[in-house]
Amino acid sequence: QVQLVESGGGLVQPGGSLRLSCSASGFALDDYAIGWFRQAPGKEREGLSCMAVGSRSYYADSVKGRFTFSRDNAKNTIYLQLNNPEPGDSGVYYCGRAFGTGCPAPWYSHRWYNSWGQGTQVTVSS
Repeated sequence: QVQLVESGGGLVQPGGSLRLSCSASGFALDDYAIGWFRQAPGKEREGLSCMAVGSRSYYADSVKGRFTFSRDNAKNTIYLQLNNPEPGDSGVYYCGRAFGTGCPAPWYSHRWYNSWGQGTQVTVSS
């Protein structure tokens, strides 16, 4: 059974840091492109980053230079490092599995991912 489980969310101050994890079971993460998404109340799920097999990665302009996507294939886990978060970064963070090895086009559309975790809440506030 394919399963993704996000963790690591919580309350973080603006300018702080937080690392989110997404652990997979039922498949190998390094066989698929994986995306990180965020959903704020009343808004559509938005793409933050996608990493393809082979580690080519994409970032939304809003998080480029602040967020970093990484993989640990031995642990079958991916991470999203949030540095210098802003209040606008608050929301529920999800990881999603793409249909194949490459990031879809457009990679930031949630419609091109077919497996999702339950999400982890991130609140950026002082």
